[in-house]
Amino acid sequence: MGIQQFRLPDVGEGLVEAEIVSWKVKPGDTVKLNDTVVEIETAKSLVELPVPYAGTVTELLVPEGETVPVGTPIIAVETADATPGDLTPPVGGGTPKEDLVPDLDNAGTGRTAVLVGYGPRTTEAKRRPRKGGAPAAAAAPVAAPASVAAAAPVAAPVPAPAPVVAAPAQVPAPAPAHAAAAVASSNLHVLAKPPVRKLAKDLGIDLGSVVPTGPGGIITRADVENHTVGAGVEEAPAAGSAGFAAPEHVAVRPAAGDVRIPVKGVVKVMAQAMVNSAFTAPHVTEWITVDVSATMELVERLKTDKAFKDLRVSPLLIVAKAVTLAARRTPIVNAAWDEANQEIVLKGAVNLGIAAATPRGLIVPNIKGAESLTLPELCGALNGLVATAREGKTSPADQAGGSFTITNVGVFGVDAGTPIINPGEAAILAFGAVRKQPWVVDDEIVPRWITTLALSFDHRLIDGEKGSTFLADVASILEDPARALMF
Repeated sequence: MGIQQFRLPDVGEGLVEAEIVSWKVKPGDTVKLNDTVVEIETAKSLVELPVPYAGTVTELLVPEGETVPVGTPIIAVETADATPGDLTPPVGGGTPKEDLVPDLDNAGTGRTAVLVGYGPRTTEAKRRPRKGGAPAAAAAPVAAPASVAAAAPVAAPVPAPAPVVAAPAQVPAPAPAHAAAAVASSNLHVLAKPPVRKLAKDLGIDLGSVVPTGPGGIITRADVENHTVGAGVEEAPAAGSAGFAAPEHVAVRPAAGDVRIPVKGVVKVMAQAMVNSAFTAPHVTEWITVDVSATMELVERLKTDKAFKDLRVSPLLIVAKAVTLAARRTPIVNAAWDEANQEIVLKGAVNLGIAAATPRGLIVPNIKGAESLTLPELCGALNGLVATAREGKTSPADQAGGSFTITNVGVFGVDAGTPIINPGEAAILAFGAVRKQPWVVDDEIVPRWITTLALSFDHRLIDGEKGSTFLADVASILEDPARALMF
């Protein structure tokens, strides 16, 4: 019999971490080779992972809702024999970085935790001391960590050297930075994740004085915030008695009802992509208002056409077809800027992305080779894309390789906007709400179906003439779908 640990694999696209969404098994369950045991969420999609061996589940090493790096053990399975596929590493190899937090779930068990890039090591119930470090009570300056040794000469004049953090009233006026170093020294031996340590440092809190409520004695963000609120009355005068003004952020208290949402997964990737795009590609946005009454009539006719049986036909279908046709005359809109090689890459196919709002965040799956599809085929592809996105099952492959994007803001009742270009593309089209409005036809005001199109494009490779030509071509097809025969 042998215990094997299944480590979180790299599911592709160079992703380095994933969130455990839900476990499909529990301790004591029997699993067969390639049985699905867990659903994870990467930065791009939800993925179900199969177990690479058969046996009995002994332990779930990572709880649901936690994000862990690739290579982290997530489940332990007892198998009949330790096979070559055993993912349990040998004990005692490698040297970890000094400031890594130990694997709390494995504390005291002797189980080996592997940190990607640093090799395996055996975890203990307490933190491993820093290189060359001594126990906290040791007074030998040679054995102290570098950061503590550096602070020692400054801390020497303090009247009460025994505590790691002196009372605020005894700290000399010019010593805020050194006091922070002393606090950091005492914090080395408490269990807390890096974001929580940073929060405590920003608030000037000694983690050694915070009561932990997390599993295994770990200090959580809530513990730090609750400690701040509880100590707020005493902290203000203490800081003032030290002879310097307290930092403004120390006075900040979490308001009742505040909710903190971790930035991860799709939201994190979207945020990074939008920042990179907005501050890399010089955006230009143009608008055009169009009478789409003829398009709305076409949509109603297509709904009754047998070629579209069981398909959902919407104005977005005609917009998508118009984009693929207009791109034939202005192929530069279906291109990309290659900064590394200083080249413009004209894409051989229109991989048409449709921005989709999902419970996981905004994603942009795309229809590969949309320009080669017939109208019924394009309609079926759009229907499938939307259904898959709503279920949260869009794969990373479906989101990769896009060349042009449409964002349908009209479904939210919005008329127009200035969309940000999807990274790796040259343009994006916002399709606004279709409304009945007064419109001038043959010098008479009549009610017509009106919409607004907004095209944002990268001005490094698309100039005003080309961007305007493309937008006008899309508008002309929507105004009179018969013009599609000219492209």
